[in-house]
Amino acid sequence: MGVLSHIRVLDLSRVLAGPWCTQMLADLGAEVIKIERPGQGDDTRSWGPPFAKDSAGIDTKEAAYFLGANRGKRSVTINIANPRGQEIICDLARDCDVLVENFKVGTLARYGLDYGSLQRLNPGLVYCSITGFGQDGPYAGKAGYDFMIQGLGGLMSITGAADGVPGAGPQKVGVAIADIVTGLYAASAIQAALLGRERSGEGQYIDMALFDCQVAVLANQAMNYLASGDAPVRLGNAHPNIVPYQVFATRDGHLILAVGNDLQFERFCVLAGCPELANDKRFSRNADRVRHRDNLVPELERVMVRRATDEWLTLLEEVGIPCGRINQINETLNDPQVRHRGMRVKATHPSLGELEMLGSPIKLTGTPPNCDRAPPLLGEHTNEVLAQALNYSDKHIAQLRSEGVI
Repeated sequence: MGVLSHIRVLDLSRVLAGPWCTQMLADLGAEVIKIERPGQGDDTRSWGPPFAKDSAGIDTKEAAYFLGANRGKRSVTINIANPRGQEIICDLARDCDVLVENFKVGTLARYGLDYGSLQRLNPGLVYCSITGFGQDGPYAGKAGYDFMIQGLGGLMSITGAADGVPGAGPQKVGVAIADIVTGLYAASAIQAALLGRERSGEGQYIDMALFDCQVAVLANQAMNYLASGDAPVRLGNAHPNIVPYQVFATRDGHLILAVGNDLQFERFCVLAGCPELANDKRFSRNADRVRHRDNLVPELERVMVRRATDEWLTLLEEVGIPCGRINQINETLNDPQVRHRGMRVKATHPSLGELEMLGSPIKLTGTPPNCDRAPPLLGEHTNEVLAQALNYSDKHIAQLRSEGVI
């Protein structure tokens, strides 16, 4: 039994931030009922290629994007713009612990599905809204997408090659990081609200914003500005506060050298055959190396290119100097550590057969996450959920279907 196996989640979200949150709750055992538009479903169902292949190697209609964020859920198709569809959502909300939605501010209020309306039906409901900019403030009415949030939220200003270097310019992160961290923060907030409910007996409203979460994860870069008044700039693969802590070219490729303290730097210099650098007053302490990085890094570049990547890795690891290779995703997913840690899992999908997915990184000894339920087909569980959760009869369900409500 998962640690959240007693929790039922009504998931009105789509695309990534909300589904990432509810997927994490499903991994931890929660029953997640995903509400989708009849005939269309979550937008990401069509975000391909790539599409998953069937046993014959033929592309299906199951987009990899959707499959990556919706394992462990049951799909129910309901037209929430229809008053009878709204009644079904209310019926489900009466018996749910959590509701997650990511509609534009005010949209669900028009349907009578806002927190105030549903809280009257279920005072214990934890209701989480995810939007681009939150429920208030000058940007509240704006739509928020990950790409623009990465830009407006400052992340792209510190991501990419430094000015003056070929290819310089702001870059987005290679995954929708603002969506993902918002999903993680939302899952944490929901669990905190559920713990609070154990004491008070009351649910509460959670207002999550991609913009807020993006600002929050600026972390040390934001504090660098608050402490100094100087806005951080792009440094490519270099670190703003530690030197050397970046990618270096080797004789046959690249590697990451991550020297974390002065003793490690001294050991590195001896190993690399340049002990004079460790004795140079400009470089002996990290603070000085940061100030004089423009002098030090070219010297290290000349040293690093003398050996191949594997040779460096062997030498550096033997003396405890942090380093690492740069894998492509296929290399990462086939790494023995990834396999050992259960980060590749399999589940049976109703149309794809055996489906391989990413596992959960959460390792709990007593109630480990369960990732063996494949992402659902569109509307796969509509009849099942309406019959089991709401005691709707077959006749009632058939009538709703004939009227286009479900």
